[in-house]
Amino acid sequence: MYPYMMAPSYAGAGSTDDERTEAEREREREEEARHRDDDPDLRSCLAVSKYIVHATDGDIGHVTGYLIDDETWAIRYLIVNTSNWWLGHQVLIAPQWIQEVSWLEGEVLVKLTRQAVKDAPPYDPKKPVDRNQEARIYDYYGYTRYWAVSKLDQ
Repeated sequence: MYPYMMAPSYAGAGSTDDERTEAEREREREEEARHRDDDPDLRSCLAVSKYIVHATDGDIGHVTGYLIDDETWAIRYLIVNTSNWWLGHQVLIAPQWIQEVSWLEGEVLVKLTRQAVKDAPPYDPKKPVDRNQEARIYDYYGYTRYWAVSKLDQ
């Protein structure tokens, strides 16, 4: 059930209760049919925004946004704001470094220490992220660069 379906004027002005009820039922059937094959485990990016980021040794920040690859539409990085822990610091964390997302707790658990995130290269949203900056980030964290992985390895 969607909240807009409960609005008195939903089926249109001047319609009778019987017509409105049938119209509501038809819209519900259409909506159910549209979402029949949806993945129930899929969450929106907005749902994960504001989640607390938890390192291997404690909380380190919260998700404030994402950097999306404009060719593949892959999420390349989560933008993590650590300003509640360290003043004005934003860093990038790749999805491959996520250990778990806890929907119930509202947390993203990463395979990094708090100190590693604290000392990570800062993210400046005013500057575009280029391959050199990505290389510095991957080298800093000690992970294999995603663009260096062959298609056969994926």
